[in-house]
Amino acid sequence: MTSTTLTKTRTPRTLRRATRRTGGLRRQPVVVAAMVVAAAWIVVAVAAPVISPHDPLEQTANLYSPPSAAHPFGTDELGRDVLSRVLHGARLSIPLALAIVTCALALGGLLGLVAGYVGKAVDAVVMRITDLVFAFPQIILAMAVAAAFGPSTANAVLALVIVSWPVYARVIRGAVLTIRSEDYLNVSRMLGVGPVTALRRDVVPNSFGPAIVLATLEFGNAILLLAALSFLGLGPRPPSPEWGAMIASGTNDITRWWVSLFPGLAILTAVLACNVLGDALRDKLDPHSTTGR
Repeated sequence: MTSTTLTKTRTPRTLRRATRRTGGLRRQPVVVAAMVVAAAWIVVAVAAPVISPHDPLEQTANLYSPPSAAHPFGTDELGRDVLSRVLHGARLSIPLALAIVTCALALGGLLGLVAGYVGKAVDAVVMRITDLVFAFPQIILAMAVAAAFGPSTANAVLALVIVSWPVYARVIRGAVLTIRSEDYLNVSRMLGVGPVTALRRDVVPNSFGPAIVLATLEFGNAILLLAALSFLGLGPRPPSPEWGAMIASGTNDITRWWVSLFPGLAILTAVLACNVLGDALRDKLDPHSTTGR
């Protein structure tokens, strides 16, 4: 076969691969919609003081006013504008979820790296601790920890970090165990590369993909768990405009449906966007995925 023939046979394949990478999102409108929703919530979290029509803590005489032109999402039991509180709730829920994911990833990732790379007794101890945490339902354990420390924003974040780090440790450990058997890491050891250098230069970058995918998926879970703790009175304290606490206040009178509906929709859209983006990232980064090739 001549070089010209090779070029003719390879070029279409190369073009198809490039088209998949650049045009994949265009063929996945759900992913594009999730990106738009996630970007919108980030903008809302940053610009809430500017775009909010009212002060989220301002109390008026319009108690339980239904949605109207003056209050598109209605008002709550204290006459506060629900739309403004939903918008400001993004400034609370999104940064707190980011803090939870970052701290859990740092703690679980570090323990997973050490357990997977060192192995033996260290691996056994870390994995037994993760099994112990996994033995309890996540929300129940978070409730117990938050109740033990007392209801507050900081304690809610701490409780969720405590119950969230094991999943990162297990995933990162699995990635490290796979990487540790690779030939290039064995060659590094033979050349005298120390364990710290090998972790920093070879292991961490190659386990970065699974960590990012998991963090994206867990970001939505962190928002949901934080809202659950706030719903139960174990999260940010009133009058903070937290989505879960707003839903809880709406349960006092279920006929005032707008008080709970709109913060519930905020949680739904934010969590759904994170889950869709996490699935899309996993498909792209997974070498065994047909959509990620």
